[in-house]
Amino acid sequence: MTSTTTAADRPQRSRLSRLIRELWFQVVLAAVLGIAVGILAPGLGEDLKPLNDWFIALVKMIVIPVVFCVVTTGIASMDNLRKAGRIGVKAIGYFLVLSLASMLIGLVVANIFQPGSGLHVDPSSLNADDVPKTATEHATFTGFISSLIPASLLGAITGDAILAALMVSIVFGVALNMAGEEGAPLTRGIKALSDVVFRIVGWVMRLAPLGTFGALATVVATYGAESLKQLGYLIILFTATCVVYVLVVLGAIMRACRLSLFGLIRFLKAELLVALSTCSSEAVLPQLVRKLEILGIGRPVVGIVIPSGFSFNLDGSAVYLTMASLFLAQAMGIDLSWQQQLIMVGVMMLTSKGTAGIAGGAFIVLASTVTAVGHIPLAALSLIVGIDRILNEGRVFINVLGNAVATIVIGKWENDFDTEQARKVLHSRTTTPPQAKVDTTKAGADK
Repeated sequence: MTSTTTAADRPQRSRLSRLIRELWFQVVLAAVLGIAVGILAPGLGEDLKPLNDWFIALVKMIVIPVVFCVVTTGIASMDNLRKAGRIGVKAIGYFLVLSLASMLIGLVVANIFQPGSGLHVDPSSLNADDVPKTATEHATFTGFISSLIPASLLGAITGDAILAALMVSIVFGVALNMAGEEGAPLTRGIKALSDVVFRIVGWVMRLAPLGTFGALATVVATYGAESLKQLGYLIILFTATCVVYVLVVLGAIMRACRLSLFGLIRFLKAELLVALSTCSSEAVLPQLVRKLEILGIGRPVVGIVIPSGFSFNLDGSAVYLTMASLFLAQAMGIDLSWQQQLIMVGVMMLTSKGTAGIAGGAFIVLASTVTAVGHIPLAALSLIVGIDRILNEGRVFINVLGNAVATIVIGKWENDFDTEQARKVLHSRTTTPPQAKVDTTKAGADK
């Protein structure tokens, strides 16, 4: 009887132990504990902020090497260099269309539901000192171009500017490709370095629960529920818009690709949870690159679309920009005509491309647009400073998921996508160890 009971209990214990070892479950558990600490012990919650800061710093340490290895080896192994340019043009075109659509969605929602109406805020009662100083560092086109040019070739690889690293990686990959056999040893060396780098990525990502715990404990302890009382409607409306955007827009794109959106979300659940809890897209960039290669997308496509997408394809931020701008105008009783709103969208399309790698980039773009358009006082930004971190949850989720979908679209467009492999992965309910997946797909990823 005892042996029978033990045999029956063993599978349950085995399933539980497998669940505990899953990164996404550890992140969820850490999130719950972080929220509990923030509510029950706010003082301790505020002191836990370094945990998230350290985790983000570790990820940023490895982001540039990942970008360099993936982009350089992807381009160096191409049979036709024109493919790199073709991928870039298609990606930029896709990014512009989705960014514009996202901004227009935010515009329509804010006009229909009027989240700021009824607040009747007196402009003279606002304090511009509440607006972070970084928000006054307005994005410019010349600043954007300057961010593409590193101080030195090696400086771009050892620095923390993704756009500069992307440009140098493309140039380096093209040079290796054109060098032919003479550059082959160096290409093989960078591929070997890539394996080492992704091993380090795996180690760093195991620390994600600690970063999640520290981040949520700090947020709950710092802001609590007071900042949500007056602005709760905006938070609820923005969150609902993000959900509808994912289901309708991204869902339609995935259906067009004949793939499952929910399968993709399940496949990327660990990365999406880490992004949500840390409010940082960069925190998942290295692992996202590897996951999309596992999905069956060619390395050249992943290497170009993902790094550039994290700078140009921020759909969640685009929805936020128009909704937040109209919220501020409505709160202050300013009636913006459709012409003024469309001009505002045009300005945002330009300024939003100049904040790559800047912390709180969407808030800076909002400040730049408010100043450039001139219809809303800069001090009005103080109304949403307290909830910007909460609104950032929806922005980051859509930014990460939207870029994964963009990579699938460009991969299919380029015929560099293994659809059968993707369907097998997305419909799988089990989690294969990452190393096993990498081993079985490496040949396909490098082609």
